[in-house]
Amino acid sequence: MRHKSRFIGLLLLALMLPAAPAHAQSADDKDYNIMAPEKGTATKPSAPPLRKHPRGSSTLVTPVPLPPPLHYNPPPVEAVTPPSKPVPPSMYVPQTGMVVPNLPGAVGSSESSQDRAVRCAHQAGVYGPNMTGDRNTYIGGCISQ
Repeated sequence: MRHKSRFIGLLLLALMLPAAPAHAQSADDKDYNIMAPEKGTATKPSAPPLRKHPRGSSTLVTPVPLPPPLHYNPPPVEAVTPPSKPVPPSMYVPQTGMVVPNLPGAVGSSESSQDRAVRCAHQAGVYGPNMTGDRNTYIGGCISQ
């Protein structure tokens, strides 16, 4: 019985709520209207529009060049020569019977296994299947060289 009375009260509240009047403006805002007045109706006098004043100078202002630096001696230019890349020896390819020259390796004195794998895969693409034969066999032999 208790649940039935709560349900009936809630139902009555839900039915009465939409019937309550909704006001878009409060009583203090009766004079506020965003609509433009129609022609021929009297309007309240409004404040005169604000005059916009220009900002900044009325004359052209040019920038003054900076003075040259005092006592500046540029550092001497040194020629830097990069270290030469080690070139591994040429490789004999048994499938084609050709000797294929290796391309230069990574910069520095030693080449890591990853650098060697990249170099060998690049060479296989550069020389093509006519000179290297089977790509996987060539790359494997080149890496283990």
